[in-house]
Parts: sequence; structure tokens; C-alpha cells
Amino acid sequence: MAAAEETDRRTIGRFDYVVIGAGSAGCVVANRLSRNPRTRVLVLEAGGRDDWIWFHIPVGYLFAIGNPRADWLFKTEAQPGLGGRALAYPRGKVVGGSSAINAMVYMRGQAADYDGWRQLGLSGWGWDDVLPYFLKHEDHIGPGESGVHRSGGEWRVEHPRVRWAILDAIREAAAEAGIAKIDDFNTGDNEGSSYFQVNQRRGRRLSAFNAFLRPVLDAREDHLRLEINVLVERVVIEDGRATAVEFTHGGEKLRAEVSGEVVLSAGAIGSPALLERSGIGDGARLQGLGIATVADLPGVGENLQDHLQIRPVYKVEGVRTLNSDYAKIWRRPLMALQYAALRSGPLTMAPSQVGAFAKSSPEHATANLQYHFQPLSLDSWGSGLHPFDAFTASVCNLRPTSRGHVHIATPRAEDAPSISPNYLDTQADRQVAIDAMKLTRRIVGQAPLARFRPQEHLPGPAATSDEDLLDASARLGTTIFHPVGTAKMGRPDDARAVLDERLRVRGVAGLRVIDASVMPAITSGNTANPTMMIGEKGAAMMLEDAKVG
Repeated sequence: MAAAEETDRRTIGRFDYVVIGAGSAGCVVANRLSRNPRTRVLVLEAGGRDDWIWFHIPVGYLFAIGNPRADWLFKTEAQPGLGGRALAYPRGKVVGGSSAINAMVYMRGQAADYDGWRQLGLSGWGWDDVLPYFLKHEDHIGPGESGVHRSGGEWRVEHPRVRWAILDAIREAAAEAGIAKIDDFNTGDNEGSSYFQVNQRRGRRLSAFNAFLRPVLDAREDHLRLEINVLVERVVIEDGRATAVEFTHGGEKLRAEVSGEVVLSAGAIGSPALLERSGIGDGARLQGLGIATVADLPGVGENLQDHLQIRPVYKVEGVRTLNSDYAKIWRRPLMALQYAALRSGPLTMAPSQVGAFAKSSPEHATANLQYHFQPLSLDSWGSGLHPFDAFTASVCNLRPTSRGHVHIATPRAEDAPSISPNYLDTQADRQVAIDAMKLTRRIVGQAPLARFRPQEHLPGPAATSDEDLLDASARLGTTIFHPVGTAKMGRPDDARAVLDERLRVRGVAGLRVIDASVMPAITSGNTANPTMMIGEKGAAMMLEDAKVG
């Protein structure tokens, strides 16, 4: 940076820690680091306040996704595996990050996911290692303490407050197809069907901000500071150490100095972009953008993994769905009254109430498919509901082998990055998609659903061959909003690893990444709660290392 620019930049203070991003992980990290009143913590969030009603009423995701007030409105590059389509790629633009607009599904994944991380050489990341960090902040509605759940933490887990006859019938049909009913997806083995547990408190959405940061901001105002609507430009690295963060607010150039550590918690899209703007990434790529290389780490922005959801839609008769409920204007005041008086009914709905985990073929040791069954249908999130009763049998490949990337396109912080998940890039992923479509039809064809006369609206009964089903998967496939892995942790001999097992950026002191981007491999289910676990464990490691240091 030129000297003239330095003199124009106002320093707002010196902090022990600067946390960039008040999302699912960042809120946890900031809470834990600021427990010590002698520790000064600054949190920088690019989004705004959550002062819109649809951030708090659970069904508000229908209005938040695709809305510039709530969503960064990213788009992917054209995806060859999806017939050249470019997808909307929602990310939360508000305190709480994507936890303020997501599905609210409480899901940890499978024990085998984390044991797989440990087997990659990442000590301390097996299932038995990470379970205590899930439990540390959990406040589960279930009875008392148990080996897999606890109460008393900040992160509330409740049962859904609305049921639909069509979803109960789907569970019966899944059982007929060999997918057993189970009570809980979060014991380490999630194979089976159940109602999703949700992150709500008495019928209101619970975001990471409302759970971990809002309750402590006033009490810790002398040493915990939150700045919103700021655009972080870069982390300043001097003599191999992170020493400051430069950002803008309302057009003013600002700088925060750091005596301890900088934590990137900007997510799987934001964190690699920040690393690259700070001179950390593939040296040739950075040079092409005019950015001086501080640490040549070619893995930055690579290893992008996401769950591609394929969304078959079935019309039904003789049963309520949200499509017809919402279409009846006279019912809307009744829904609002039910919500206001009882905190129940359709307005408490997560996007999916019933889920199922299954194997696409016997060769898989654990369930490799996840279903999100929804008593509604639409062309895409952010568009209107269909004018007929229907349900959606969204299904995703839990462990895709395709790998994509996210990179900055320019050095300017205000410019959107280039995002390319490379969906269906491998033959293995294409085969799982075909098998998933076949299993979906087998479930829907079972007797418990026959009385509702399900008719396949999308992709339609004309799609019969494997080629047809793969084409349908490419047409119906879209993100389920689970990007991870773009600053992965790994062993010292892994040339593509960006972090060590303690989430420290290689070759740069005083800089960590703590969010979904650290995952070496995606977890088998919704990723918000594993990201919070990473926040919990990452903060604990920081505090341990500070004591040792």
C-alpha cells in the first residue's frame, strides 16, 4: 500500500483479537474469546442488522433468500455438469450470516465423517474429539443429560411445531422402501427417516448472532466491539505475522491493529477471498492480479465442496400442502394469528420438516443420500410457490467427489468472487444422481402414498433411461447452500492444505481460519452446526495456545 493511502487511513484501536465475520462460527469465536474481561475483541461484519421481521419468523427464508437485504446474491460460473446453468448462490448478508436465512436444521453429520478427518492425519478431529464441542453450547429440548445431548447451552434445539399428513405418509412410504423410522439423526449414525430437529426458540428462528453475540454485547461493551456494514479489504502481514486489518465503513478508510491473532470467519466464500486479497494463495494467480505474494499456498480457494440437491416435484390430491394454504388469501391472517398466539403453525416451518438418510447402492458403508421432504414446491428459492398442491423430494449426494473452487476476480473487496462448484464433474457423482432419482421413485411408489395420487411433475414420467435421469438431475439440480473446504486443514505433507490441524494459516503467524472453509471433506448433512462446532473447538485451541505462549 502506498504511503499516501496509509496517512488517509484512521486507526480505530489496538485489539487482542480481530474476528472477521459474525456468522455461524464467528459469533461463537467472539463470545468465547471475550469471556475474559481483560481481552479486547473486535468483530467486523460486512452485513447489517437483523431488524427485519423475516429474519425472526422461521418461514421468512422464503422472502430472505434472493433478497438483497438478506442475501449477497452471489452467482456461480456456468456449470458444465448442469447443462451450462449458472446458479444463484445464497449467503447471509446480516449479523448471524447464513444462520439468519438457512433451513434451521440441527444436524451434526456422521461419526465416520470426523473419524475420516482424523484418519487423514488431523489429530483431535475424530468423532469422540468433536462431540464435546457440539455439546458445549447445546440446549436440547429432550429429557435431561445424555451421552449425545445436553441442555443449558446457548444453542437451542427443538422439535418442529407443525406436522403435515403428507409428510407422515412419506415416512411410511420410506419405511416400505427399506428406510427405517428413527428418533434422532444426531447420534453418529443418521441412516433412517425422522422429523428434523430445528434451531428455534419457542417458534422463533435462532441465529448464531442471537444465541452467542447479542446476549453479551452490552455486558462486555468495554472489551467486545462489533462493527457492522464494514468491508474488510485485507489482513496486513508484516515480517510473517498478521499485525492489522484494513477495512472501510461508509467510505472511510479504517485500520485495526492486532497484538494477538486475526481470525477469518467469513465463510467458505469470504475467507479464501480475504486470504487472496491479503497476499496468501497461489503465487502465480496473485501476481496476475497485481497482489504481492506473502505466502504461496496454492490450496487457497480450491477444494470447494457442496451438496447438490436434486428437486423432484410430485403433485398430490386430497391433502393439504403449503402451496394451497398460502394461495388462499383468507388463510393468511389465520396463520398469522396462530403464530402470534401459539407460536405454532405454518409460519414456524423450516424449509424441510421430514428428512431421510439412505444408501444409493449397497456399496456404501454409511448413508450417502439425504432427503429433505417438503410439503411445498417452487421453481427456485426466492420464487413463488406453485399454484397446485405438491411436495418436493429434494435429495443430495452427501459425499460428492467433484471439487470446485472460489477465487477473487479482482483485487477490489467490493467485487464478487468467481465461484465454480463443478457439480457432477465425476462419473461417481453422476451415478449417485441417477441412483438417487430411482430411489425417489421407489419411495413415492409405495402404498402409503397411493391415496394422494402422486403424479411426477418434475422431471416427469417420460424420463426413464439413465441418460434421461442424468439430464433431469442436471436440469433440476441446485445448491443446498453447504459450501465448505476452501481453506482446508491438512498434514504438513499435503501441498493443498492451507491450515494445520489447529487452524493456523501455514507460514503466517497470528492468523487462523475458523469456519466451514477448514473442512477437508464435507460432512454428511447440513453444515451449519458442524461449522459452529468448529467455532467452539477453534476458540478453545486459541485460548489453549495463548496460555502456552
